[in-house]
Amino acid sequence: MSEDMNTETPRDVIDVASAGDTSKPSNADIERITADVITQIKTIYDPEIPVDIYELGLIYKVELEDDRTLKVDMTLTAPGCPVAGEMPIWVQDACIMIDGVNKVEVEMVFDPPWTPDLLSDEARLELNMF
Repeated sequence: MSEDMNTETPRDVIDVASAGDTSKPSNADIERITADVITQIKTIYDPEIPVDIYELGLIYKVELEDDRTLKVDMTLTAPGCPVAGEMPIWVQDACIMIDGVNKVEVEMVFDPPWTPDLLSDEARLELNMF
């Protein structure tokens, strides 16, 4: 077999492999990705509070678009949080690893402001706030 017959170059393989799944997510995909998002977000902790950001109530909204872009609205316990610039990157890095997600966009929002009322029961137990 001559080399001329092989027209696929390593660059073509990389481009195809990095394109990701572009099909609209099925209900099963959405269910699995939702569980994976929660699992991934629960690995991120506020450095000053020994509770993950999911249980703290810092994640306000997660949407999976038809093009498999995951959009996350989150907040902080306080606008002056020392990791305000880093935490959205942590969320983005954790979620981009999820199979079936092509892109992650994290937006920091402060409306409504975070209050301790947003803590889950698990977080309240961890922080002895019952």
